[in-house]
Amino acid sequence: MNLKKRPIDPSATAYPILFAIAFAHLLNDLLQSIIPALYPIIKDSFQLTYSQIGLITFAFQITSSLFQPFVGLYTDKNPKPYSFVVGMSSTLIGIVLLALAKNFEMLLIAATLVGFGSSIFHPESSKLAFYASGGKRGLAQSIFQLGGNSGTAIGPLLVALIVLSFGQISILWFVLIALLAIVVLTFVGNWYNRFLTWRKANPTVQIERKVDLPRKKVIFTIGILLILIFSKFFYNASMSSYFTFYLMDRFSISVKESQFYLFIYLTAVAGGTLIGGPIGDRIGRKYVIWFSIVGAAPFTLLLPHVGFYATITLSIVIGFVLASAFSAILVYAQELLPGRVGMVSGLFFGFGFGMAGLGSALLGNLADSYGIRFVFVVCSFLPLIGMATVFLPTLDQKKITYF
Repeated sequence: MNLKKRPIDPSATAYPILFAIAFAHLLNDLLQSIIPALYPIIKDSFQLTYSQIGLITFAFQITSSLFQPFVGLYTDKNPKPYSFVVGMSSTLIGIVLLALAKNFEMLLIAATLVGFGSSIFHPESSKLAFYASGGKRGLAQSIFQLGGNSGTAIGPLLVALIVLSFGQISILWFVLIALLAIVVLTFVGNWYNRFLTWRKANPTVQIERKVDLPRKKVIFTIGILLILIFSKFFYNASMSSYFTFYLMDRFSISVKESQFYLFIYLTAVAGGTLIGGPIGDRIGRKYVIWFSIVGAAPFTLLLPHVGFYATITLSIVIGFVLASAFSAILVYAQELLPGRVGMVSGLFFGFGFGMAGLGSALLGNLADSYGIRFVFVVCSFLPLIGMATVFLPTLDQKKITYF
């Protein structure tokens, strides 16, 4: 398919571009997921404490979270269609350092570089999904997020198959994935560049329409959405960073087995991501948010108190239900702040990553002091924060048109 010669039609959903950016998201998040997947390995080889594990995640997540809103704000005013490539190059260098690291400090530097690459990738790529959506914004974000969550699920499995078998130096094989991502992002950047040229030539074509809400109400609603993001990402931090340790500690399974069950949980997350956006397009995003966050609470409350097979089953249900919220939350926020798509994307991705990083650090200290099981009991109450959804206004999506 020769997309180079095909004219830009912003009212049509550009599926090839959506699938390409979703695939790039898969590769990007696969590389990011290497870091938490390595925790059981590097904890033993470097003799790390849970607190040091939390600091590695904190360095990675905070680097990505702090920069993202600023990257999004800057690129809203000064679009950079090939900035993805710069971000992926930073990730590539971080992966190389991760493979060659000889001490805790080098691990921190590697994690920081991977986080910096993520901070550049997410705001612009999410904005690109918005532009390629043809108005089907929930669907576009779900496709985009499905790529990222699929990569997050695949990463631990590849670490278990490759790094556990061949050692830390085998992480260098993941450099090939970074190079493939650079090729895909160059292709996507070409389309993005053409879209920006079209938009400059057609300034009167309306892509976004302002939602009729007072400014104070918009700010309050953004605050509620960030509270919901906090509950979702903080809980997910307990699963992505410490679920393997929890399974090994409570049920005495091997590292490889625990990685496999983490893969199952992350696969459920990927599946849940796919349904949230398009359902939100049809019935309203507020209802999806209700179902996703509050609906996960009964299962998270049960998880620390059941046996092995029930734990795995509940983790699948939790991953699927909880993951359906993010696309709905992100698109809801984008509709509240038209013209600030990159900034909103960076804010919500960045805040989410920041909460995950902060969660990993705090939960690591909690695990060192009180044990890993106690962490999962405390975190089981987090989805109850989803009751704050009651304060969200119901947007009339029929009045929100884009062309």
